[in-house]
Amino acid sequence: MIEFDVNIKAGDLYDYMLRHTYNSFSGMLGSGLGALMVIAGIYMNGWMMVIAGVVLLCYLPWTLFLKSRQQMLANPAFKEPLHYVLDDEGIHVSQNDTEEMQKWEDIVKAVSTSRSIIVYTSRMNACIFPKRELKDSTAQVIQVISTHLPAKKVKIRQ
Repeated sequence: MIEFDVNIKAGDLYDYMLRHTYNSFSGMLGSGLGALMVIAGIYMNGWMMVIAGVVLLCYLPWTLFLKSRQQMLANPAFKEPLHYVLDDEGIHVSQNDTEEMQKWEDIVKAVSTSRSIIVYTSRMNACIFPKRELKDSTAQVIQVISTHLPAKKVKIRQ
């Protein structure tokens, strides 16, 4: 069992959104199409195509950046720390008088970015554990997750 508190910041949400979006079909398609437009535009001296490709490449990260800031301001759950307990049953999260629990068998997957460990509780929702918040507990959190989830669901690098 391990316990820790997490303060989610806009940068943590942005990191999650980037990872989630660019690992989806539409994110990869948009990036690939934008890159092809830039390359084709340079090759054919079509500056309008280069500009359109750059706009396509920059649009998604910029809108995700704005959305993460907006969610941070609009969602009261991000104003106070979340308390997590990872035990043999699953992941318990509490804040003020509210508590929820997600069983390990219901977890979709666990991944990491350079900034966070992300545990998907559904295709769209996740628990975000920023590494700056975990500090020395990062290895222990990874160990607990790896112990309770099948190896095919865990894509965490330290």
